[in-house]
Amino acid sequence: MTQSTGELHLETSLKSRLQKTLKKSVSFSGVGIHTGHEVTLTFRPANIGDGVFFKRTDLPGQPIIPATFEYIFDTSRSTNICIQDVRIYTIEHVLAALRAYEIDNVCIELSGIEPPAGNGSSDVFIALIEQAGIEEQHAVVPFVSLKTPVVYSEGDIHIVAIPADEYRISYTLHYPKSEMLGTQFHSVVVNSENFKQEIASCRTFALYEELSYLMDKGLIKGGSLDNAVVIQEKAVISKGGLFFPNEMVRHKILDMIGDLSLVGIHFLAHVIAIRAGHATNFAFAKKLFHHISMENK
Repeated sequence: MTQSTGELHLETSLKSRLQKTLKKSVSFSGVGIHTGHEVTLTFRPANIGDGVFFKRTDLPGQPIIPATFEYIFDTSRSTNICIQDVRIYTIEHVLAALRAYEIDNVCIELSGIEPPAGNGSSDVFIALIEQAGIEEQHAVVPFVSLKTPVVYSEGDIHIVAIPADEYRISYTLHYPKSEMLGTQFHSVVVNSENFKQEIASCRTFALYEELSYLMDKGLIKGGSLDNAVVIQEKAVISKGGLFFPNEMVRHKILDMIGDLSLVGIHFLAHVIAIRAGHATNFAFAKKLFHHISMENK
């Protein structure tokens, strides 16, 4: 199969690399953080040009959904995709690991509607990638460099991508009503080494006051201190404390890496974000794709 965004004819003189897939299939089973359902995820090697795509093995015909922004249908508390009535929830942590490790072609099989949460980060998915091993393929992926900035604003949320010779994300988190969270900042060049050391282990988090709202919405049925951090006033409620003093903003970067992978193009840019979330990441991904398309006509 071929992703629709992969059909775009882009020219770049900056640099390129060979496409990559995995050397073998690997699996992990666990509980989805929102649905609470037990599910098995399997990474399977895919052919040149197939792209990253999900397959629901529990449904008749094993329907496939490409991991591109055209298939997003909801971004209220996670990034969710669908084709007709086939849905997959909370894909961002899986995609972040695949993007950081530059896996271009892979089938992500799911025996249910939502990937297993692991510990609420991307740790389990990078462990699977490293267990499988990475294999180069005989086809080229161009790195597309922005020529002009891309700007998106919505109220007090701002995202800008400026031309750069690397892929960097700089994120400012701002929770003025939470003394514990307050304002946090982190900046990282997105590659496998930095992702593994600085980002992958950073867990999803929620304010204590949000929990009843999320439960009323039928979410976090699989949520626990095994896969999330809870913030209550000045206290952090988690297993083992925080992995980093600014773990929360690092998790926001993790989410953004996964969400922006849905652009479907390996772009180089410095992405600067303030208070962004899944909905604005999605809006920015669409804008970025169309901007790159116009620049490379």
